[in-house]
Amino acid sequence: MPSYASTPGQRPGDVAGTLRLLAYLALAIALIVSDHRGGWLAQLRAQATVAMQPLWWLAGLPSRIGEAINDSASTRTRLADENRVLRNALLVSGARVARLQAAAAENTRLRGLLDAAERGGLDVQLAPILDIDLDPTRQRLVLDAGSRDGVVQGQSVIDAGGVVGQIIAVRPSTATVLLLTDPDHAVPVIVARSGVRLVVYGKGRSDRLQLANIPLSSDVQVGDAVITSGLGGRFPAGFPVGTITALHPDDSHAFLVGDVEPAAQLDRGRDVLLLKGRVAP
Repeated sequence: MPSYASTPGQRPGDVAGTLRLLAYLALAIALIVSDHRGGWLAQLRAQATVAMQPLWWLAGLPSRIGEAINDSASTRTRLADENRVLRNALLVSGARVARLQAAAAENTRLRGLLDAAERGGLDVQLAPILDIDLDPTRQRLVLDAGSRDGVVQGQSVIDAGGVVGQIIAVRPSTATVLLLTDPDHAVPVIVARSGVRLVVYGKGRSDRLQLANIPLSSDVQVGDAVITSGLGGRFPAGFPVGTITALHPDDSHAFLVGDVEPAAQLDRGRDVLLLKGRVAP
């Protein structure tokens, strides 16, 4: 038998594998003993951990980016919802404030009406405004008060500032007021400062009346107050009608024409006063 022949039943490859295994075991035992004595494997593991951290960071980057995107989307959605709720709350609050301001303004106007009536010792009736028609050819108010409330045709209508107009039609529950500014309306007046008697005409504008046919020699000036004269019996004397804001010659240059700013607030307010005890025939 040759000297290099293997033991019966054992192949050369198995012997080599066994030797390698033994070598690996010896190496492992040597490394364990060396690490136990010097701790160099722990240092190697720590260095390896430090070296691998950038790789771990890069490996986790997609996940972190996804989470950031999800968080950002959730935050935007939450902020959008909160903004919508806040906008709605702001609109509601604004509407409430506007209603309160309107109510305060209306209370102020009502207080002014009642104060004016008390100061003048007037017997008046408060009437709410139901509708208004300020067409240039037709200046009317419809009041939410009629014959069932004691309203009669010819009653003078005033507010805290002055004369508004007069009742021209009465129904059971409503009444129609012809405003001073109606083109068909004329009111005898006097200039409070000088006593000059004139007539104020409506011009179809809520902010302007007109004095016509003022003699050039009359003592009438811009800034003069104009009040009812009581002539004609339609309006009691002494109620404010307006203030002269301009004087200019008419087309013939024989007379002056005056622009008058109404004393009453003809284009605002929700209530007026009806004078009692003095009705035009």
